[in-house]
Amino acid sequence: MCTYCGCETFEVVGRFTAEHVEVIDTAGLLRRAVHDGVPPEQVVALVDLVRGLLDPHTRAEEVGLFAVLREDETFADRVEGLCAEHEQLDAQLSALRAGDHSVVDRLYADLREHIHKEENGLFPAAAVGLSAQDWERVDALTPAPRHRAHR
Repeated sequence: MCTYCGCETFEVVGRFTAEHVEVIDTAGLLRRAVHDGVPPEQVVALVDLVRGLLDPHTRAEEVGLFAVLREDETFADRVEGLCAEHEQLDAQLSALRAGDHSVVDRLYADLREHIHKEENGLFPAAAVGLSAQDWERVDALTPAPRHRAHR
């Protein structure tokens, strides 16, 4: 997590950063389970747990912060790339759920890299680039967090 610019003081960024921790921790459990050879139904349950955390998170990013950032051509391409990565992560989860365990390491690495891009690139840039009115719109557009999954 970025700690140098103070972007986590924006409520939505702080929330997204906390959700990143939960997603990556749960994805780590999934990765470990696959490597340990747990039964397929346990892998499916962990995939569903990761998806249950990731889907509402990426939706909230896309309809809130990303929607406002997309209006500024400075951010538009970066936001589109991150949205494409959301789709890629979803496809990797689908492959895992269908039994292709060979993608687990790629999923984990891609997830960590994606989070790095957001926390050390996009979020600090948004903190500097968005006005107070923009942040009010981000807050208004961002769906409330759902209950957290329990491991």
